[in-house]
Amino acid sequence: MREPRPSFCAMFKNLRYPQQFLLRGTVIVAIPLALCLLLAWAWGALTPGRLSPDKLVNALEKTGGEHPGYRRNHAKGVCVVGYFDSNGSASALSKATVFLPGNTPVIGRLAIAGGNPNAPDGAVPVRSMALQFITRDGQEWRTGMNALPFFSVATPQGFYDQQMAGIPDPKTGKPDPAKMKAFISAHPEAKPFFAWVKGYVPTSSWASDSYNSLNAFLFTNKTGDVHGVRWSMQSQTPGVPVTAEDKANPLFLQQDIKQRLQQGPLKWDLIISVAEKGDVINDATKAWPDSHQKLNAGTLVLTAAQDQADGNCRDINYDPLILPEGISGSDDPLLSARSAAYSSSFNRRTHEEAQVNKGGRL
Repeated sequence: MREPRPSFCAMFKNLRYPQQFLLRGTVIVAIPLALCLLLAWAWGALTPGRLSPDKLVNALEKTGGEHPGYRRNHAKGVCVVGYFDSNGSASALSKATVFLPGNTPVIGRLAIAGGNPNAPDGAVPVRSMALQFITRDGQEWRTGMNALPFFSVATPQGFYDQQMAGIPDPKTGKPDPAKMKAFISAHPEAKPFFAWVKGYVPTSSWASDSYNSLNAFLFTNKTGDVHGVRWSMQSQTPGVPVTAEDKANPLFLQQDIKQRLQQGPLKWDLIISVAEKGDVINDATKAWPDSHQKLNAGTLVLTAAQDQADGNCRDINYDPLILPEGISGSDDPLLSARSAAYSSSFNRRTHEEAQVNKGGRL
């Protein structure tokens, strides 16, 4: 006669080390569960009212429109390549290899703000420069800079509120003035920015713009000294104000930069501003005085431009928190928000590109 099959409990009871078995099984289950919960929390699934990266990117889509396969902000631009020629002077502030004397290859991108890749080049006054440095020891430094003296808001929530206020009215195609007025009333820190925009006259070229980190970072040198810093790529190319003829050409910035680079390299000086006692380093709306210590760390040299559709910069996520040893992020809340939103945008557009490729439409 067949022996009766023992129950699961009976088998468990006969194990030599049931407590260890139970503990091991619990740990095996708990670790992935905890990771899933952590990711769900980070992306807002457990707290729908919280500002998540996806929610922030959704707001950008509403402002600039849905354009599958493109970046959700600064969607229109060109790739550029070149190198950074360090003079070694910044090594006193940071042990990052990029600041040792010599050249570091650079893959960059020049763009205009906004999520519409078909917008005219003169549609907005805000322009940007993003760079990826690949150092001789294999480390990376990625930075996204803007041609602004300071940022409009100090927090991710403020940026979200600004995007929501800027959603175009379907009837007019422009933001509702009442909503923008309410935004400024709720975020008075934005008033200096909008006053600057009102009086700002853009140049006629990406080449003559200077680009600022806006957020503060921390430099650590070989002896462990830490300094708060901001940096700026200051153009060596004289600038002239944008003209009516420029504005009438929807591709004037792209055509200009390609023509200039065909004639020779374009250069910017990397100027590092060092924080002084009492400076606010976690608020990008606060500009530091021009009297601060400034250090010329070397020269950015751009040698060629490429269309972004097939250029080297197309698949680079210019996450500002991808940093080499010797450079770290400050406690500015916009930095972590930018990093998370860039990741969300990158994942969306690469998924969209994969779907298009799969369908044979590219």
